[in-house]
Formats: sequence, structure tokens, C-alpha cells
Amino acid sequence: MRLLTLLVSLLTLVATLLLSSASLAHELRPASLSVNQTAPEQFDVTWRVPARGDMRLSLYVQFDEQTQERSLPTAQMAGGYYVERWQISHPDQLIGSTIAIDGLANTMTDALVRISWLDGREQVGRLLPDRTRLQVEERAGMAEIAGTYFVLGVEHILLGIDHLLFVLALVVLVSGGRQLIATITAFTVAHSITLALAVLGVVSVPQAPVEAVIALSIVFLATEILHKLEGRKTLAIRMPWVVAFAFGLLHGLGFAGALSEIGVPEHAIPLSLGLFNVGVEAGQLAFIAGVCGLMFLLRRVKPVQLWEIRTGTSATTASALPVAYIVGGLSAWWLIDRTISLVV
Repeated sequence: MRLLTLLVSLLTLVATLLLSSASLAHELRPASLSVNQTAPEQFDVTWRVPARGDMRLSLYVQFDEQTQERSLPTAQMAGGYYVERWQISHPDQLIGSTIAIDGLANTMTDALVRISWLDGREQVGRLLPDRTRLQVEERAGMAEIAGTYFVLGVEHILLGIDHLLFVLALVVLVSGGRQLIATITAFTVAHSITLALAVLGVVSVPQAPVEAVIALSIVFLATEILHKLEGRKTLAIRMPWVVAFAFGLLHGLGFAGALSEIGVPEHAIPLSLGLFNVGVEAGQLAFIAGVCGLMFLLRRVKPVQLWEIRTGTSATTASALPVAYIVGGLSAWWLIDRTISLVV
């Protein structure tokens, strides 16, 4: 019983951290700068900065001294971002120039820069708090694009608390290694399908309802964990891969929403999409390995082994109850919050 109390306390602490992370979710999203050539020396600029309500991150774009502003910036709040648009000109089509993001060094976020020229050339760069400047090249290499979108995929899954809680609930719900592999594979295949369809424009779904139903999917899995502890044999317990595939289609639309906000290079859509998805899977597998490794180490602790022998209950089973309540409670809160935002 003392072990169970310890587990509950530990998971409560984790939940508190998750809530704190969730409250900072907007600030952890990347800013994005899109620069599109419209004439030989002219470009349209769109600058998107994460915001909450009327508050935005203090991030500002700085072009080099040869760049001339051709219009005053227009700004609006849209979809949790501060969006600013204006026009510039540059005698060398920005080639060889430097783009900097002032204020980025004082944040925990990053900024994605995408430059498109009329002849189809594109450059994509990812700026960080310790690397706030981008040198514009005549043509960006595919390695730069691949690396950028792979890292974005890893970051998206590891900073997406709701997606991680869904995966955690799946890990707790399944029984045995084979069932875990089948379930995670089904989830992966499903969200890869809808991610590709959404990015390619085949499917278009508003993000707000998708995010609300994603929260509902986590509530459902938390409930199924409780049913499993009660000895029930529901479809989700007998064949969790079926539920994982169904909800995976939904989560893929959530991933697509994040990727559509960032944008993908027109000449490298398959590469960008593929590497973003590979990054998501890498982050997901790292999280699953961490959870399984933690439970493996826990069961090797001598007091835990003695407790299991004395009570006849495994530590994995004992931890399932607090996991179900904490995951279910967090996701229920998100469901309420996201549903209210749909009607307000």
C-alpha cells in the first residue's frame, strides 16, 4: 500500500509538471517566417509569432541594411498567433543577405524560416535561441530540409502532451510485447495516412474540433484502463490495435495541423512530409522505451519485488490505477476547455 501511495505521489508530481507544460504550450510552438518572391526584387513577408490572448512573444524580424520595406506591416491575432504581413525589396533577391530574429535568444522556442523564389527555389532554416541568424543561400541543400523537418517532428511529439498521454494510456492498456508492437504499429500507420492526406490537401478538417476529439480519445482510453482492472473484456482491451488505428487517424489530423502551420517546401513535399513523420515516430518510440524502461527498473527494486510477492499484485498493475485517473483527469479538463472554446 505504501508503494501505491508513493506511485500516486510521483504521478501527481508528473501531472503537475504536465499541466505546467500544457499552460506553456503556445510559447513552445515555433514562430515562422515566410518570405515569398512576387517580382524580381520584391517579396511578400508573413511573420507568425506564438500568442495567448492579446499577449505575444517579443520576437522581431530583422533583414539586412540593403532590404527596403515597400509597405507598412498589417497585423492581426489568428489561431493563437500574432500574424504580421508586409512587403520588402532587395537588389540581390536576398541572396547572400542575413535574416535575424531579435529576442529569440531570450525564449525557449525556435523559428522556422522559409524563403521561396519565383523560379521554384526554396530555402528552409530553423533558428534557435543560440543561433538567431540565417544566411540566405542561392539554393538550400536537401540535407538541411531533411534535418529541419525531422527535428520538428521529434519536437512536436515530445512537446505534444496530449499525444504523449494517449501513447502512455495505450502502453498501460495493452498486455504483452506482441500486443504492444501491434498496437503501436496500427497507431503509426493510421496517423501516417491522415497526416499525408491532410498535408497533400486531400483532406481538410478544422483543427479546433480535432483537438477536442483527441482529448476525448484519451478520456476513452483512461476509462478502458479502469475496465481492464475490473476484469472486463471490451473491444479496446481484447483488440487494442483496432482502437489505436481508429484514433490514430484522428491524431494524424492533429499532426497535420501543426505541420500546416509551419508549411512545407513546394519542391520537397515528399521529403519534408516523410522526415517530419519519421521524427514523430522517433520521438514516440523514445517515449515508449522510456516508459517501459522505467517500469523494468522499478520491478528490479528489492522493496518493490517484496511488495509484489506479499500482495500478489505486480507494480505494473498497481501503477495502472493512478495512471488512469491522472491521464483521464487531465484529458477531461482539456476536453471541457477545448469544447468551450468551440462555442465561445
